[in-house]
Amino acid sequence: MSIFSIFKKAKISGQDSTINSEKLLDIDVSDSNSFKTELSYHPSWNVPKEQQYVFQFLLNELEPLMPNQLSLSGLEIDQEDDSWLVKAFFRSSLAQPIQLGSIELLLLDSSKNVITSKEFDFNDLGEIPGNSARPWVFKFDTPSLALEELPSQGWQLAFNMKSFESHKLELHESWEKSLPTEQKNALEQLLSTLPALKKDEVNITGVQLKDQMDESLAITVFIRNGSSQTLSFQQIPLVLSDANNNIVAKGSFKLDDFEVLPNTTKPWTFIFPKEMVNKDDKDLSRWTIKINQEQ
Repeated sequence: MSIFSIFKKAKISGQDSTINSEKLLDIDVSDSNSFKTELSYHPSWNVPKEQQYVFQFLLNELEPLMPNQLSLSGLEIDQEDDSWLVKAFFRSSLAQPIQLGSIELLLLDSSKNVITSKEFDFNDLGEIPGNSARPWVFKFDTPSLALEELPSQGWQLAFNMKSFESHKLELHESWEKSLPTEQKNALEQLLSTLPALKKDEVNITGVQLKDQMDESLAITVFIRNGSSQTLSFQQIPLVLSDANNNIVAKGSFKLDDFEVLPNTTKPWTFIFPKEMVNKDDKDLSRWTIKINQEQ
């Protein structure tokens, strides 16, 4: 199927999803009075004249944008083999050109419920000129979809706003109340030095180890959530290893309604009582803390 046969129908069944760019992108915006967007094609597209008429007709049917907005205008959804082909215009009413990176898109039904989501590299769309609309096809894999039938009317292709947010520190309410500002700032600074998480990656990073007077070990960790879902924990099995990769302590810790929000890191301290600690020689000049996969 050619790209233009996908767009052969001149009808719209989806809705617009629009965001204000100045709140999300690190770019200067202008007070342009130009609300209408002009067609812009990817440089690799050689668009036949009759197809240009179809694109122009579809674009004329859309509501104009206010200045400095980005919009996904859903046109129609087709099925091809094991994929849903979501046809849309990506529109920009910024005065200057932009080029975006990876962004997660949400496919919503007419009640704004999420049908599916997928991350797309907007670099594939190329540079988008100012005040322009670029037609594109976003391909979703059918196996990841919750519905068996294609949405017919009122669906929406939307930006996942978390895609525009930087990873941040999230403190438990008890920590938020008890930690002085300088310690909060130190945690923020430490978090900023860690490697970025991959998409959907979740890990535990050791922050601090303290020998207690009662021979217990207090381990402070970062629980890092790189996914778009809230993580809930009732229990976490942990194992502590020393510089020689010898197991120093292991145990399972119960948590009460402990959640880590999407794209955030939450610090927490776990205390291994002396009964859980290996009393043999241990080298804690370096150490690692991991989830115990054997439990």
